[in-house]
Amino acid sequence: MNADLHCHSTVSDGQFAPAEVARRAHAGGVTLWALTDHDEVGGQAEARAAATALGMRYLSGVEISVTWASRTVHIVGLNVDPDNRTLVEGLARTRNGRAARAEAIGEQLATLGIPDAYAGALRYVSNPDMISRTHFARYMVESGYAESTQDVFTRYLGDGKPGYVSHRWSKLSDAVQWIKTAGGEAVVAHPGRYAYTPVEFDAFFGEFIDLGGKAIEVVTGSHTPDQYREYADVARRFGFEASRGSDFHAAGEGRVDLGSLPPLPSDLTPVWERWL
Repeated sequence: MNADLHCHSTVSDGQFAPAEVARRAHAGGVTLWALTDHDEVGGQAEARAAATALGMRYLSGVEISVTWASRTVHIVGLNVDPDNRTLVEGLARTRNGRAARAEAIGEQLATLGIPDAYAGALRYVSNPDMISRTHFARYMVESGYAESTQDVFTRYLGDGKPGYVSHRWSKLSDAVQWIKTAGGEAVVAHPGRYAYTPVEFDAFFGEFIDLGGKAIEVVTGSHTPDQYREYADVARRFGFEASRGSDFHAAGEGRVDLGSLPPLPSDLTPVWERWL
């Protein structure tokens, strides 16, 4: 099963429309796919229709922004009902404030010698409610301020960097509840990206389990091969099911393209096993 259960479209901060992401996934050999836009389910109908037409199995998905211990964490919801009122209303509340944060990022970047970044980022935005740091990163690469979007995050927009502006996202308890109420399963996205201490990670995973969370991403485009092994061990230690996804946003921006990740370790239980 070539499952890719984490990627993005123009509905949030991806480069391609949902149907085009579906075609790219299919071309990459994906057989089970989920579109997981940030805090938004508006692309689910188009994604499902395109996947069905191409003969791929499809799971509705979303990636919810969470603040835990003063840092941003992402929780993927898989096999959710995209029309569930609790989920839709919760996501709308989570999206609120993105525009004000983006303006503040633009002002901060101006003090660093990067003028008009807010206006520049808007050129990459398809959904005005979903302007994000990725849109700023694309503008900054195009304008010659950085070599790649990853370079932008490393130097300017990552947590604690000079252009970073904090934002209070949803609570972990709320995100997991919205996903479960919508009939889905909560998955910790790319845990290797979070700068928590071992004690903080243990507390985070413990709370996630207590709330009903059962899975983490192990093999993901946001992890290095060493982190595949590290988080496979975490899955074994906590009894988590394992997920797999490229975290694809745009051509040439990430480590891998859709469908090109190695398989999960054979001794882990895939999160998708229950739905097939």
